[in-house]
Amino acid sequence: QVQLVESGGGLVQPGGSLSLSCAASGSFVLNYAMGWYRQAPGKQRELVAAATSGGNTNYADSVKGRFTISRDNAKNTVYLQMNSLKPEETAVYYCNAQWLSRQFWGQGTQVTVSS
Repeated sequence: QVQLVESGGGLVQPGGSLSLSCAASGSFVLNYAMGWYRQAPGKQRELVAAATSGGNTNYADSVKGRFTISRDNAKNTVYLQMNSLKPEETAVYYCNAQWLSRQFWGQGTQVTVSS
């Protein structure tokens, strides 16, 4: 079992920045790829970015160059720095951990991009 606790999120103006954090606890956390997904109202949940403990990262095309995912293995924490945010990126952002057939989700944190 892996438990994920998210923090960050909130209201930001278009073009602004926001940072999310996700702390993981449990067994074999380093084996898991950790990342962020988002789900806007009426839309499917989609991958935003993910990172392995070895430093490999993966980004959705729509966020490349604006979002940065990083991982502190000593703290079992993954971060998402979001810059130049757009109104259409308003969504609930979920932390995710995946390893083989195992997958765990955080409770989600709301990000609202609005003036």
